[in-house]
Amino acid sequence: MHMAPQHATAALLLCEVVMEILSWFPAKSVTRLKLVCKSWNSIISHPHFVKLHLHRSPKNAILLFTRTPALTLEKEKWGLVLTSVESFIQNPSSTPDAQENRHSLHVEDWVSGSCNGLVCVAHILCHPNNDICDIWFRLLNPLTGFISENSPCLRINVHTAFGFGYDESSDSYKVVTLIRDSSGTVTAQVYSFRGSSWKTINSFPAFPYCVEDNGQFIGGTLNWLGVRNPHGDDYDWAAVTLDMLMIVSFDLKSDTHKQILLPKGIDEVPREEPTLGVWGNSLYLLHDYKNTHFIAWQMKEFGDENSWTQLLKISFHHLGVERLLPVFIFENGNIFMLRGRHRFEEVFYDRRDNSIKRINILANNSYFIAFDYVESLVQPC
Repeated sequence: MHMAPQHATAALLLCEVVMEILSWFPAKSVTRLKLVCKSWNSIISHPHFVKLHLHRSPKNAILLFTRTPALTLEKEKWGLVLTSVESFIQNPSSTPDAQENRHSLHVEDWVSGSCNGLVCVAHILCHPNNDICDIWFRLLNPLTGFISENSPCLRINVHTAFGFGYDESSDSYKVVTLIRDSSGTVTAQVYSFRGSSWKTINSFPAFPYCVEDNGQFIGGTLNWLGVRNPHGDDYDWAAVTLDMLMIVSFDLKSDTHKQILLPKGIDEVPREEPTLGVWGNSLYLLHDYKNTHFIAWQMKEFGDENSWTQLLKISFHHLGVERLLPVFIFENGNIFMLRGRHRFEEVFYDRRDNSIKRINILANNSYFIAFDYVESLVQPC
């Protein structure tokens, strides 16, 4: 009779020890360890363990969203490829074609973001003879095989940008679509995968100039670099002034937005469209300078506009290119993947040792986008 509480305490301590040890294992190994016994399966499946494991998981992988070349009588095939940063940099030309860790997507699918091991996929069906599309979103976890139910259908036009992130306050994952109509008015549609309907946010102050640039998720917000009060269906980048450019930060908790000022050191509009990026806990702004240099800014403390710091300024001549399009950031802002506009090549620049690596990656893959990704056990309700 007196031993029962002691046995219960011992069992609880053993459970906590097992949870502590397993939380440091790689996610892929943990999924296999669920088969060891019922108690381990119960521990690994518990929401507390899932969050603890996610917190301790290193961001040591990227998610490549690729399109393989069309075959003679077949449609182009979209796919997700999971790869470590190290493997991709060492052999980037063959990584997108690797069958290992590859997940097929429909031709009509578009990846709108990755967060906490979940990938948000948009399924887009366009109506012929007009610019209207119907769109559904779903979440998938490439590691566990989890696939959520589709969101309610949303009717959009071709001038639409996406973003995907996590609202910690409600423990919910949200997708945001920015829609610009023919008059230039921008509205945001917000959907929580815990909810059942879309929420409309009117009077969004800017629209991303490149709809393929997904919102950058950091600190519970989605961030886009866009043009203030765009007019009509199109605009001329050469006519954009500095006061028209702005970073819009959308708070997923309050469903409100605010402006983030550009770095004070930017005194003119770049010749090419700048790019926003996120790695770790920092926001980055990448752009050219007079078509002669590549510049990278880092906001060291997200939300503090005074923390913008010029991280890098390097000449195109040193990089061996005539024009550049920033693509992705690796290793806490130390490695930059850039795309030469006049050559089908990727340029990897490592600012730690000033080294440069060029890869003709587009020879076998007509298109790809890179996302930062962490393998996780997350399977939201």
